[in-house]
Amino acid sequence: MESLEGVHVMITSGPTKGYIDAVRYISNTSTGKLGAMIATELLKSGACVTFLYGTGSSIPDITLLDKDCSRRLILIEIETIDDLVITIQKKLKDNSFDTIVHAMAVLDYIPETPRSDKIRSSEDKITVTFIKTPKVIKLIRKMWPHAFFIGFKLEAGLSRDALIERAYASLIENGTDLVVANNQDEIAGNKHQAYLVNSQKKIESCCKTKQDIAKALVTVLSKHPKLEKTK
Repeated sequence: MESLEGVHVMITSGPTKGYIDAVRYISNTSTGKLGAMIATELLKSGACVTFLYGTGSSIPDITLLDKDCSRRLILIEIETIDDLVITIQKKLKDNSFDTIVHAMAVLDYIPETPRSDKIRSSEDKITVTFIKTPKVIKLIRKMWPHAFFIGFKLEAGLSRDALIERAYASLIENGTDLVVANNQDEIAGNKHQAYLVNSQKKIESCCKTKQDIAKALVTVLSKHPKLEKTK
């Protein structure tokens, strides 16, 4: 296995929530399984991992890792986008990361004015206004401008070529070094078709499962000159 000993990695993984009232919220279908697998492979390769995960999503199974691996893992649970932003800007602002894997499914829109009480179920209809959320991926790049930054682009129903185009556009817009591009309709059970698109718009790896993606990312990181000085 490739060695990433001495490399410090931050991973964001799983869903985020936007509350409507005290008990109801909107979210997304992310399970965090891919992020957890990536973290596990990085830990096995010797990396130190800070793992930010959405409430209820998968986390690395430390029972499958040795004690040395578990000592190199820090778990931070977040629920809302506000939690995520506060964690990045305040709790982790003094941390140095060599690599960042931003796999979390951050909501693009949230309810503008969440109710502090519960909306009565006797209402026949309610109207909720949604507002756009801040681009957390850009905040992360601003906080750690020198880290090797891996983003994710999830689409639905696109052709392979169109998906690669969207992934590359995301890479340019957000200043990432690599994008994992995937279609929602190509994710089911253990199947997870994905393409690793680099800054030259080339596909570094084609993957068919979540495990393939996790292993491919470790391989890319272990060979990247930007990380050589940290090992």
